[in-house]
Amino acid sequence: MKKKDLHAENQLSTTNEGDTNTNFSQLEKDKIIERQLRFQDLLISISTKHINSDLSDIDKLIRASLKQIGEFVESDRSYIFSYDFVNNTTSNTYEWCSEGIEPEIENLQNVPIDFIPQWIEAHKKGEPFFVEDVSALPEDGEHGLRAVLEPQGIQSLITIPKIKNNELIGFIGFDSVKKINKYDDNEKDILFVYANMLVNVIQRKESEERIKAQEKKKEELLKNLSLQNEELSEYAHVVSHDLKAPLINIHTLVSWFIDDNKEALGEDTIQPLHQALFNVEKMNFLIKGILDYSTIDKIESEDKQVDFNVLVEEVLETILVPSHIKISVQENLPSLYGNTWRFKQVFQNLIQNAINYGKEEQGTVEVGYTDKGDHYEFFVKDNGIGIKAAYFERIFKIFTKLESTGSSSGIGLSIVKRIIKYYNGSIWLESEEGVGTTFYFTLMKTA
Repeated sequence: MKKKDLHAENQLSTTNEGDTNTNFSQLEKDKIIERQLRFQDLLISISTKHINSDLSDIDKLIRASLKQIGEFVESDRSYIFSYDFVNNTTSNTYEWCSEGIEPEIENLQNVPIDFIPQWIEAHKKGEPFFVEDVSALPEDGEHGLRAVLEPQGIQSLITIPKIKNNELIGFIGFDSVKKINKYDDNEKDILFVYANMLVNVIQRKESEERIKAQEKKKEELLKNLSLQNEELSEYAHVVSHDLKAPLINIHTLVSWFIDDNKEALGEDTIQPLHQALFNVEKMNFLIKGILDYSTIDKIESEDKQVDFNVLVEEVLETILVPSHIKISVQENLPSLYGNTWRFKQVFQNLIQNAINYGKEEQGTVEVGYTDKGDHYEFFVKDNGIGIKAAYFERIFKIFTKLESTGSSSGIGLSIVKRIIKYYNGSIWLESEEGVGTTFYFTLMKTA
């Protein structure tokens, strides 16, 4: 062969070898890219399952994802640890092992973090801790890193820190037992994504468990409150009955004594007895008020459509109206669905209050309403002594009275406000001293 032909052949051979190397390099790159895409798809699939999962499935899904990621990176054991920097320990909380690999979760509880200073330091910096070959680690004593890892049969491992709100809370790890394993930078980055996803999942689990515990506690509190309310209601009934019986006896005996000895006793002697009767009546009103107030939201009678024209007329028949008070009621009052007793309590207390504080001569009380679309606005108006602005809110509080005279219990307006609130309405007043007072309250047209 000629020298020229030989040179040409060598050139061709070199060119073909270069092409082969180029093709091989491209194939390797393609494989790496394809692997990264599959890894990303796996994370997307795991993330979607976690997002759509129920609280009761989260533990199961975390273990399943450890298996999927562990198998993908060709590890033999994958796990999650939590750090406890108060007690300076770390504990294994989740673990997956491939077939034939011994679980270590029971042996890795409350492990002193002094045993693993190297990866604690890396994790605090937000970096992974990677050991490619455990057998290459230095012999650093009974509690050194090599002494911790070798009994578990670990040849290679990588641990990725779990960080929540800039705080190190734990790590995920992957052990290779059957062979030495390597992780490139892209795989490490994807494992960081998985670690962050687990932080979010576990945080969601903790939040839902906290909410669930709060709801349970709330239910227990409501149950206890309901029981206490029932007990208080029963107590109020018993006490009112036990108190009213002796009051009736006292009132009857004093009245009989006055009637039988009216002529023999002088006015100075009889007056204290009349005062005693007055206080007995006052006490009776107080007991009745407490009983009414305590039973507002416990009435068991059926609700029905109530005609307010009939209701107000019945209320007026039960009230003693002085001759100097004139009461006018607007015609065609509406009908509303609700409890007759509650509605009667509202009008009875407001009308009685208007009478009590009306003018001593030519007093007037007006009852009416205005249609406000989705609700009615009722009013009870008088031309009495009026109320100071400072008392506008206070008078609705139980046992509050404008005057200490009279037998009023100071509970009537408290009962009214509680009933209106029960029906999701509102109550307020407008008043001017020496001119009069108007109480307004609203009731929805539909319950």
